[in-house]
Amino acid sequence: MRIATWNVNSITARLPRLLAWLESSGTDVLCVQETKCAEEQFPFDALREIGYEAAVNATGRWNGVALLSRVGLDDVVVGLPGGPEYDGAQEPRAVSATCGPARVWSVYVPNGREVDHAHYAYKLRWFEALKAAVADDAAGERPFAVLGDFNVAPTDDDVWDPALFEGATHVTPAERDALAALRATGLSDVVPRPLKYDRPYTYWDYRALGFPKNKGMRIDLVYGNAGFAKAVSDSYVDREERKGKGASDHAPVVVDLDL
Repeated sequence: MRIATWNVNSITARLPRLLAWLESSGTDVLCVQETKCAEEQFPFDALREIGYEAAVNATGRWNGVALLSRVGLDDVVVGLPGGPEYDGAQEPRAVSATCGPARVWSVYVPNGREVDHAHYAYKLRWFEALKAAVADDAAGERPFAVLGDFNVAPTDDDVWDPALFEGATHVTPAERDALAALRATGLSDVVPRPLKYDRPYTYWDYRALGFPKNKGMRIDLVYGNAGFAKAVSDSYVDREERKGKGASDHAPVVVDLDL
């Protein structure tokens, strides 16, 4: 079974690449983030034509997540149970479902913007709600994983120059503590191998030649429980998909499992 996660940075803009990648990669389940469309604009028909069902949590031009599966979509939960609101509403940042033998979440953790911004406090509350929502599945026997854009680099090795991020979001002790608390529910970090260079970055800014110079970050993560982690046979960052015209600023993270 092949499961992947990919922040596509607009599913409408990326649709031709997404469809081609799904067909060429042999992915069974894809967790998508930053769809940037309302549910009524989601490309259900185009995905169905190549064999994928979709579970979607999307309300407009920002945020939005989805699960694409060709091995079933059962017991779908749209949203983060008990999740906090921002500006009076719960943003579309989580969707979960059972896909064949595994239970899977696609999440798009809030960015946080700046440490003294209200969005940063919201980010930490969101992590607390996520931890509570996944605890039972994380400790269970059924293969289970939370995949997505976590907007946190777990360690200094996961950013190209830690000194440049000092005092900024994505690397603060509070954010990394939130990741550690999430792992403590029974999850482990499935670290992918890079296809080039020595670090498995998953995101490179469009600006300042970030990708050609490999000025990247590892913020797209796969956190699996014991049943998931022990089934992993390979994991890698598909860096090739970050290349070329019309690419997302994130690359897919692919996980192969013997299930």
